[in-house]
Amino acid sequence: MKTLFFIAHLFGEVKKDGDWYVSCCPPLDVYSQGKTKEEAINNLIEASTLFIESCIKRGTLDEVLRELGFEAYEKPVRGKERKIPKGTIPIEIPIPLLFNERARGNKCPA
Repeated sequence: MKTLFFIAHLFGEVKKDGDWYVSCCPPLDVYSQGKTKEEAINNLIEASTLFIESCIKRGTLDEVLRELGFEAYEKPVRGKERKIPKGTIPIEIPIPLLFNERARGNKCPA
């Protein structure tokens, strides 16, 4: 088995609420919190990663992303990627996948 990682480039927001920092990832509708801004961001990344992993394990990722408003579009030309909304922070969510070569049967003839 080999591990593959995809990185989802999303954005998040962090706001101070009393003694806590509340963080959210609007595209995934995922929220978290922390005692510091950094902790809130790290907790948001962890919560978002667990959300994506859970969807993959249940086989519902495509359906859930469509319900959240995602849609497929043609690959952007390098350098013309969509911009992160102003006032937000960029976050990267690693999406680990295992590739079982035996399950596929044939190997690449190259």
